Amino acid sequence: MAETAQYLTLGLAGETFGMAIRNVREILDMRPISRLPHAPEFMLGMIDVRGTGYPILDLRLKLDLPAVPPTEATRIIILDVPVAGRVVGVGFVADCVYEVTDIEESSLEQVPDVGGKWKSDYIAGIGRKGDRFVIIFDLARLMAGTDVSAGAAETPSNDLAA
Repeated sequence: MAETAQYLTLGLAGETFGMAIRNVREILDMRPISRLPHAPEFMLGMIDVRGTGYPILDLRLKLDLPAVPPTEATRIIILDVPVAGRVVGVGFVADCVYEVTDIEESSLEQVPDVGGKWKSDYIAGIGRKGDRFVIIFDLARLMAGTDVSAGAAETPSNDLAA
């Protein structure tokens, strides 16, 4: 029997992305975000969730996609993300969230090597769900070089590395 893993699938700019469900803390409706002065463009600011502050990143801007205004489907996904040797709580804004789905680990394909510079280092692999491709995030590499220490909720380190 093939090994499967569960992924939360989400939509960004018409494409389907996935992240390991073990990293997902919760999914929230879009809400007001408190801006942080001098933060990078992709860091929208901070939100409070039951007394804990979380930095919020716009996945579109992090991936160099055009920004769009929030819709009824826009969600904030609170994740446990490995950053600089520790695990922190970070929120990602996605256009929409689809479902939790099983993807066979053996079916994950490598990122195509097309030569030249292509920002694909944040991709762990490409899975398939039906006739759709699901681009699986490598959260550690997606967050590499991102300083989210301003008020980030640190999680006790355990087996959460992506």
